[in-house]
Amino acid sequence: MRSISATTARRLAITRQRLAGESAKPTPDGILDVAKDLGFLQLDPTNVVAPSHQLVVFSRVGPYQPKHLETLLWDERRLFESWAHAASIVVTEHYPIYRWMMRRVATGTGFWHGFTASGERQAQRVLAWMKANDALRRSMLRQIREGGPLPSRAFEDQSTGAWRSSGWNNGRNVGMMLFYLQMMGQLMVAGRRGGQKLWDLSERWLPDWTPTTRLGEPAIVRWAAEISLRALGVATATDIRDHFIRWKYVNLPAALAFLEKQGQIVPVSVRDGDNAWPGTWYVHADDLALLDRIEAGDWSPRTTLLSPFDNLIIDRKRTRLLFGFDYAMEIYVPAAKRRFGYYAMPVLHEDRLVARVDPTMNREARRLSIGRVSVESGRDDPQVAAATREAIVGLATHLGVGAIDYDGVVPPRWRRALSA
Repeated sequence: MRSISATTARRLAITRQRLAGESAKPTPDGILDVAKDLGFLQLDPTNVVAPSHQLVVFSRVGPYQPKHLETLLWDERRLFESWAHAASIVVTEHYPIYRWMMRRVATGTGFWHGFTASGERQAQRVLAWMKANDALRRSMLRQIREGGPLPSRAFEDQSTGAWRSSGWNNGRNVGMMLFYLQMMGQLMVAGRRGGQKLWDLSERWLPDWTPTTRLGEPAIVRWAAEISLRALGVATATDIRDHFIRWKYVNLPAALAFLEKQGQIVPVSVRDGDNAWPGTWYVHADDLALLDRIEAGDWSPRTTLLSPFDNLIIDRKRTRLLFGFDYAMEIYVPAAKRRFGYYAMPVLHEDRLVARVDPTMNREARRLSIGRVSVESGRDDPQVAAATREAIVGLATHLGVGAIDYDGVVPPRWRRALSA
């Protein structure tokens, strides 16, 4: 079995995440290439600086025009909104994977959080609720068929039994019916107006060129596993399972064994000095040439800020192992108890996560306020500070702000470099 160093593993992961080497072009085609390599762009309602999916693209292409992402979604429809790792923007070329997932939900054999026994129980509960509220379902589909795309407020709640949960969805019958119809493949998000989703029939919204080939479940799982592994660069079976279509890889061990036998993936061991990282790690055969180049020293790092939901760090346990970086969001931590800030963005410098920057966007004043800069131990270096400053300036350029304010806690050795 081939053995690679922890440094090589990190650099391969960063490169496959499109965070090293030449940046993608800030064009629709360049953004689509990034989305294909990542597999998904996670959606999140938090908008302290910019929507997370826009920040993920920015980290890979630099300042770009968000309208290019909108074009891919709503005009060309080469991307669409669905459920992958979580609520995400995904690639239309991968539609057979999502249709398989939708079929599992519609037949009651799994749900968004996994194709397991618990997922099946959840799916059965959903199907029972939808059957009890069939009049609401038919009414909503009729309205969309006749007048869509429509926002959720266009529908009257004709439910006969409220959706019950312990969360904020309790009693939100129209919203939950729309969500479940999306999960089953009948509806899709066809646009947004004033932040509100517009819903349309999938059969009407999907472009004519959408792949329609029906693959068997083993082939779908192998395809998804390859997308996950290539996005991760180097990964264990657990890493693959927890990425891309998280927890939905039915019989993943068999899929990986098949791919290894066919020479599509290659097992490796990862050594950090005298110690080996636990488990068997895999590299996709298509990335072996890249792995060779990295080991030969052909690697061009960059410095950039990462969204808290960035694909590189979304698996916190993997992030801790690869980078020795313990990251947790502090949105729900009381302000007085926060160590790093409400929306602390990790700073990737070369092959390390070296700091956290907590920015806030003042849209009315067009100013970017840096509330805190927290530097990792051993990274208090003026050169790292200067590179971080350039990354912050790049973010400010992308946001179109007129000024950057360092009005929070900044390490003394960094303040001069950052405000230069």
